[in-house]
Parts: sequence; structure tokens; C-alpha cells
Amino acid sequence: MSEPTANGTEPTLRERGLAKMEEVYGTPFQDYPSDHFAMTADHLFANVWSRPGLSIRDRRLVLLGALTAQGLMDTAAIQIGAALRNGELTEDELHEIALFLCHYIGWPNGSKLDISVTTIVGQQKKAARDKQKQQETSAEPPTS
Repeated sequence: MSEPTANGTEPTLRERGLAKMEEVYGTPFQDYPSDHFAMTADHLFANVWSRPGLSIRDRRLVLLGALTAQGLMDTAAIQIGAALRNGELTEDELHEIALFLCHYIGWPNGSKLDISVTTIVGQQKKAARDKQKQQETSAEPPTS
């Protein structure tokens, strides 16, 4: 069951879905007024991703395999980024997944996953360096 909200009421289906989306992707989501978003938040995340039996990491592993098998690398890239952001999978584990999948779903799609891992890791490392540099720059006293 869900935790009560600040005012002591049970969270709505949408609130549960948005909370699960944030947990899965490691970033906050805003409600969006469309049927597609409603189905995504209210069903996929409030119900499917919230079911017992598999952890988020387990679900992400299955999803990465399914997406890669279909050649859906843009969506796989979203999952790679979230897995890294949430600390669910390491860079080495993601490369190993790609190599493993090469043998089951074909070398081209497995290789595309490996390239996506390298790209996403590089982007995240660059973003971390840029953020660090920005923090260092803003912490320096102004020069005369």
C-alpha cells in the first residue's frame, strides 16, 4: 500500500504514478494533460512498475533486453541514463549486458547498445565535470 500524503490521505493513482516515475528515472516529472501521459503515469507506472516480485533494477534489465532486441536505441538510452543515475548498473555491467545480448539478439543490435552505453557514460561524465567547474567558478572570489 502507498504511504499517506502530508495531509494524511492516500495518494491518488496519478500521484503514485508520478512518484514511481521519479523513482525509476531519478528525476522529477510534472503532470501533463494528455491521454497518453495519463495511461503512462496511471497504468504503466502506478500499476505495472509498482507490482511486487521484481525490483526496478530487474525490470530495467528486462526492458533493456527487449528494447535492444527491437533496435529501439533511443528508448534504451533513456534506460541506460536512468540506471547509471540511480546507481542500479555500472558502466562495466552495461557493457557486459551489451556483449551478452550480442549473442542472443544479434551483433548489430548488441553493438548499438554498447555504443549507446559509451555515449551516455561520456555525456554524464561531461555533465558532472561541467557542473564541478561551474561550482568552482562560482565559489571563487571576484578579481579586481
